[in-house]
Amino acid sequence: MESGLSALDWSAPWYAPWRDVGQAVAARIARGLPAHEALNLSVGDAPVRFVPQQALPAEVAYERFIFEQRQCPTREGLHDLFNGLCWLHFPQSKRQLNALQAAQIAAHGVGAVRGRVRDAITVFDENGALLDAPAPLWDALLTRQWRRLFIDLRPLWAQARLVVFGHALLEKLAGPRKDMTAHVWHAPAPLARLDEADAWLAAACTGERLAAKPFVPLPVLGVPGWWPANEDAAFYEDDRVFRPARG
Repeated sequence: MESGLSALDWSAPWYAPWRDVGQAVAARIARGLPAHEALNLSVGDAPVRFVPQQALPAEVAYERFIFEQRQCPTREGLHDLFNGLCWLHFPQSKRQLNALQAAQIAAHGVGAVRGRVRDAITVFDENGALLDAPAPLWDALLTRQWRRLFIDLRPLWAQARLVVFGHALLEKLAGPRKDMTAHVWHAPAPLARLDEADAWLAAACTGERLAAKPFVPLPVLGVPGWWPANEDAAFYEDDRVFRPARG
């Protein structure tokens, strides 16, 4: 994992909520601790403890193991590092998503097709984000009016806050690309404090709501202040990334 850790720029805006704990965990790993041990030193009141990947029996589903054992198998690498950091910062939400996963597996088995609820959980767990923003920004985002969202209403972004939740997206942002897209929960989240955001998200994560896939795509590097290149309005002219709404 050391090469991956060295690529992380903890000063990047998308890592702001994870920075303090993340840097401490990364420093322990750099000193030679396995990722699960480095995470456990910051575990606090998290609903799981982290164990090496080998602790997961081959015949047991990952989500079921976490639910039943309250242990999270952890591989070396940025992907599972950010998953662990999300457990530390959003314990109620991660526990709720895991409980829903385990219930779906108990009811329907693992199978080749996840089903609507499990599929939505995976999408959000891997690539999700929360947004607190003024109503005009939400209106433009929901209708994919990219120029209005990022150029015409640009001053309003000073009143907005975006928190990336998905650990796969956090991993990918170690090497930012223009086309990286978050699946934003379609509701303003209270983001002044992460514990309040966690409680809000945990309550919002019901099977019924997730089955409806309440997400809207947001190209995260288009967010003002998140990427120097987007200071040029031409950045948003790439319709391969900033695709207009259909119809």
